[in-house]
Amino acid sequence: MTVSAATEAAPTPEAKLSGSSFYAAMRILPPHERAAMFAIYDFCRKVDDIADDPGPTREERHAALDRWRADLDAFYAGHQPVGCRDLAGPVRDYGLELADFLAVIDGMQMDVDADIRAPDFATLDLYCDRVASAVGRLSVKVFGMDDEPGRTLAYHLGRALQFTNILRDLDEDAGMGRLYLPAEALAAAGITTGQPTAAIADPRIDAACRWLAAKAHEHYALTDDILSKRPRGRMKTPALMMAVYGRILKAMEAEGWQPPRRRISLGRARLLWVALTTGILA
Repeated sequence: MTVSAATEAAPTPEAKLSGSSFYAAMRILPPHERAAMFAIYDFCRKVDDIADDPGPTREERHAALDRWRADLDAFYAGHQPVGCRDLAGPVRDYGLELADFLAVIDGMQMDVDADIRAPDFATLDLYCDRVASAVGRLSVKVFGMDDEPGRTLAYHLGRALQFTNILRDLDEDAGMGRLYLPAEALAAAGITTGQPTAAIADPRIDAACRWLAAKAHEHYALTDDILSKRPRGRMKTPALMMAVYGRILKAMEAEGWQPPRRRISLGRARLLWVALTTGILA
């Protein structure tokens, strides 16, 4: 699997995202910040594809992730690996930290090392810190936030969004042999198997999902508390992400998680409605 930069004929990160809630949130940023966020997203997408795309062996996936680590180390040492070319401007302009890029790779390696199945909550929390909150720590620098509120926002919003995605992607993840619902949630619901397809076919899966949904709501509430203090920076983008994903979570709760399930998403019209009714586009 190659980890080189996309060819000129390949779709741009912005084109790949068109129509998504992430795209809508990024579009309200000024052009320079928006371009930086798309570069961060493109990096995340490339390393995520290493973990998720079918075909390569685990050894090949490990090697691809290690090449990214080596390229990033070289990049921060002053060299210009091709794969890091699009990150040069954002790193220079916003002081993005190597540790956060490496944390994202470490999160993807957790998926590569073994299919994650009903991890204990501490392991799930570490995974979310790496694949979501680390991205948040990169993002809040682009948003112009001060360090302390920025890192706290990344901590809570990253986990809130990742928990929501886990609850939305139960069937897709099970198809890859993965089950991110924590063992504590399954045990509280009386589910004793960690086998993905069997667990999500159990009618009691609804109770397990609501256990994790409650955790997500705690992080959304703490995110809202940070935003309500009006910290310095471009806060409309994280506010829109919180509003959109919070509504997706509530829609899932209204339908429940008992099989058969459908994947909840918000179309463009509803995304605009959320932005308008929350005052984000006011």
